[in-house]
Amino acid sequence: MEIIGSIGVAILLGAFFANLVGWFSVTSRLYLALNALGAAIAGYASYGIGFTPFVVLEGTWCAVALVSLFRLRPRSQSPSVLRRQA
Repeated sequence: MEIIGSIGVAILLGAFFANLVGWFSVTSRLYLALNALGAAIAGYASYGIGFTPFVVLEGTWCAVALVSLFRLRPRSQSPSVLRRQA
């Protein structure tokens, strides 16, 4: 479980670093997907070792990332594009 948890945390930290240096914005689909994936993996590893506080933390992190990911509008339906077409 330690290796699995380390992979999840590495994904989370990589996405965070990429955001800090400007490679990803917080609304980037890739950023949100990496957050969801990393949190899911880290949450699974936390569950495997029976550490409930981190299961809750990572589960919440994953859920928020997924909700944010699915709430993003497709680029073709952004408000600025719709205004130009009108």
